[in-house]
Amino acid sequence: MTVPEHVAIIMDGNGRWAKQRGLPRTMGHRKGVEAVRETVRAAGAAGIKYLTLFAFSSENWRRPEAEVSDLLGLLKAFIRRDLAELHRQNVRIKVIGDRHSLRSDILGLLLEAEETTKDNTSLTLVIAFNYGSRDEIARAVVSLARDVEAGRLRAQDITPALINARLDTAGIPDPDLIIRTSGEERLSNFLLWQAAYSEFIFLPEYWPDFSPEIFRSALETFASRDRRFGGLSSQAAAVGT
Repeated sequence: MTVPEHVAIIMDGNGRWAKQRGLPRTMGHRKGVEAVRETVRAAGAAGIKYLTLFAFSSENWRRPEAEVSDLLGLLKAFIRRDLAELHRQNVRIKVIGDRHSLRSDILGLLLEAEETTKDNTSLTLVIAFNYGSRDEIARAVVSLARDVEAGRLRAQDITPALINARLDTAGIPDPDLIIRTSGEERLSNFLLWQAAYSEFIFLPEYWPDFSPEIFRSALETFASRDRRFGGLSSQAAAVGT
């Protein structure tokens, strides 16, 4: 089976999972953290090299203050509880998103996770936190504009590769597969540049119900796809059509 090098997941549906069960939204988020742990283990076992999880978008700050506080608390608890285990599993952690406006306690934990695991060589777990793709692209463009303004770069020399190198994901291959749970079928400002040739799988299950079995089924679906990258399919090329 063809295994994707990079899988990205929009973890959606925690609140609706809780509502269906008459539970507070916070319980859905807590159950979602358990699904994260299982998914990281399953990705490593499958031989996936990069797993990107959309943990907290730049738009999530608009949610009720109590829910934001709980989400931040869960992130801190996850790093404090799981960092040592991830390190033992040779997992490297990379954080993408705007760091400039983050609280010092959150930023410190994220930097600690990156520093502790920077030399690990197994799965790279990319955590998209305070992340929005349009913001990411805008920051990359500003960086290039400053170089043009300073005379370090000519505008006509700007290429897609140069833009790619200024994104938060520089050095990380584009996702082969993007999965979204909860039945929604949109990217929601996630990896817009990087998703140019990604395969998409939209699942009806809410994120807390995402299991290793569901993950394996999604990987099997991916393996059955004929990826053309703008060219002919492998079958068409073989017969010269």
